[in-house]
Amino acid sequence: MLQTKDIFKKILIWRYKHISEQQFIYVLSILVGFLAGLGTVVLKNLTFFFQNILEGKFIKDFHYSLYFIFPIIGLILVYYIKKRFIKKEIGHGISTTLHSISKRSGIIEKYKIYASLITAPITVGFGGSAGLQGPAVSTGAALGSNLAQMFHMNTKTRMLLIGCATAGAMSSMFKAPVAAIIFAIEIFSLDLAFASLVPLLLASVSAVITSYFFFEKDALLGFELIDSFAVKDIFYYILLGLGTGLASVYFSKIYFRITNFFKRIKKPIHRLILGGIAIGIMLYLIPPLYGEGYGLINNLLQGNTVEVLNDFPYKVNFENVWIVIAFLLLITLFKAIAMTTTFAAGGVGGIFIPTLVMGSALGNVFAKIINQLGGNVSESNFTLIGMTGLMAGVLHAPLTAIFLIAEITGGYDLFVPLMLVAAISYAFTKYFISNSIYTVELAKRGELITHDKDKNVLMMMKIDKLIETNFKTVQPEMLLGTMLKKAVSNSTRNIFPVINDEKQFLGIVLLDDIRPIMFDREMYDKVTVETVMKTAPGIIFYTDSVEKIMQKFKESNAWNLPVIKDHKYVGFISKSKLLTAYRNKLIEVTN
Repeated sequence: MLQTKDIFKKILIWRYKHISEQQFIYVLSILVGFLAGLGTVVLKNLTFFFQNILEGKFIKDFHYSLYFIFPIIGLILVYYIKKRFIKKEIGHGISTTLHSISKRSGIIEKYKIYASLITAPITVGFGGSAGLQGPAVSTGAALGSNLAQMFHMNTKTRMLLIGCATAGAMSSMFKAPVAAIIFAIEIFSLDLAFASLVPLLLASVSAVITSYFFFEKDALLGFELIDSFAVKDIFYYILLGLGTGLASVYFSKIYFRITNFFKRIKKPIHRLILGGIAIGIMLYLIPPLYGEGYGLINNLLQGNTVEVLNDFPYKVNFENVWIVIAFLLLITLFKAIAMTTTFAAGGVGGIFIPTLVMGSALGNVFAKIINQLGGNVSESNFTLIGMTGLMAGVLHAPLTAIFLIAEITGGYDLFVPLMLVAAISYAFTKYFISNSIYTVELAKRGELITHDKDKNVLMMMKIDKLIETNFKTVQPEMLLGTMLKKAVSNSTRNIFPVINDEKQFLGIVLLDDIRPIMFDREMYDKVTVETVMKTAPGIIFYTDSVEKIMQKFKESNAWNLPVIKDHKYVGFISKSKLLTAYRNKLIEVTN
């Protein structure tokens, strides 16, 4: 009887014989889109399931007091699941996916298929102030990577399928297939060519059909544009662009500061307790911060501001517009704090939806202030375009911001203000924050993939694979005669690293430097290695990127450079081996 392994092997052989590589990529892209869409559907349904349980009649009677309890329960459950069952780091969806592309050749561990799928709905469903887009991308990317590995696809195809999964997750989440493709290209720096565009299209369409199959025409953001663009409002949109840019800088800065603060707390359980209490207090005082925040966005778009603010546990006169504006500003400011605290405390989620929530509240505030001061602008339009501004600034993805808002709302008539606000917000934020929350850590380590193919290839190369260790080491106090007998005569290389007793690298001796005296026996007992050695620029292992190593070769005009790890000698990297590895990686990635 045939085993599963043998059957799969026969399927692979049949595929190689009857289906071309390009056709098979199309088939896989459709499958990846379907699986990513299915994963997103599961994420949504699980989150709604937990939310519905927590909004039952019995619990609703005590809802205000339980706002404090729910997030802590959710974080405890996630902590327990991560510690007892997953036992590995989950990470933030898009950031970890980018790292897998840049440094792991698109290989993503299998556990990431289900890790976010389990923990994110609990985090968000129990009131954690985060989104589901990041976990959806993480799940889809893991599915795409493992599917590519299963069918023995090359590195470039593996990365393309991760992009297809990302587009699928986005398409399924928002029912916006065009914006989903732009998101994959903009965030993951995919090559915009026919060979990659068709798979992205197929994956995006496959995912959105999957979403329609389960949710029909229900959309997370259900709104149709009513008010058209008015040229007289251009000045107000310029102000909104500056405002959303400022808010984007605030969002990023507060994220980095809170994250760094919690990193100083060593024990995860202490982070959980502190973060859980902080989130609970914020949700009790400002209930609209609860969960993802789609209800808030939809109510603001429909002009139902009272519905947004009717859950407060204390009496406030919301008939006064200025009080409404003040509370919407509080939501704008504290959404970033609540979201970051959720992550820092151990929760799993994404930043995409909280960005939209902040943008919608800020845009609505702008419109209300303008109208109170004698202007006449559309609150729904400013709410929409505020979302675009925050997304363009925080995510550093202006094209995604423009097309997503236009597509999910049918607001193509607003293209001019969408483009204006997105451009201003992005440019303003980029001036102060060079990298987005997704990419800042990768950029610091020189691991950020971009549209520059040359840099991408250099970044994907692994230094440890290039190190050569067949060099004879010598000590500084060693006599010339001893060096010739123990090192030079037994080596095929013309360079000798000088190290001390602790194996710390001190310098090098070149064969050319000792050639004039190496046959003079009188010098054997007079000259030491220390006399003839010279300093050499070293490659710092785990610190220097391949791009920086290339620069060191260029500046030093050397053919070999020593590799140093923790101040100790490891080996050498040769220019010839580096260039050969670069050429091979270039063929692997781009062919």
